[in-house]
Amino acid sequence: MTEPVVTLTGPPGSGKTTAGRLTAERLKLKFVSAGELFRAEAALRGMDLPTFSQYAERHEEVDRALDEKMLAQAKPDHLLEGRITGALCRRRGIGTIYLVVTAPEEVRVARIAGRDGGTMDAVRAATRQRERSEAERYSRYYHIDLTREPADLTVDSTSLIAGQVADRLSLFVRRRREAPP
Repeated sequence: MTEPVVTLTGPPGSGKTTAGRLTAERLKLKFVSAGELFRAEAALRGMDLPTFSQYAERHEEVDRALDEKMLAQAKPDHLLEGRITGALCRRRGIGTIYLVVTAPEEVRVARIAGRDGGTMDAVRAATRQRERSEAERYSRYYHIDLTREPADLTVDSTSLIAGQVADRLSLFVRRRREAPP
């Protein structure tokens, strides 16, 4: 049996990308981020992220192409970080270790505001809009509701630094991979 691919998801500002990079490094996995691919595509088209997100809402092929790029990377020696990647792997019959990093909205908004700038109110509104847009697209394209997707492990990053989150994720993956089938 092939080892499962490691997938990591979580809402914006949860710390999943930073913890994911550290986890991949510790497990000697290649890190692939859907968010980075999405941002790169926006830049190629000369759009900022909010504009490209609005464009994606009207052009299903944007999300579908990104999702196919991520699924093509679904290999045991990769850690795939993306909001819907793990759920899509499951639906394609690809074995996955489905990890989630989360934090309450206020914590996430503060992190995003600290990272990207902006007022708490503006960041909160933009974050909520982004989450609504993504949830609507996932439902429309794939009939997936990520709030109902069961995780193999959920880590609340509220009071943890990225290294501590990565410690928990790495330990879980190692134990899962070492466990008898």
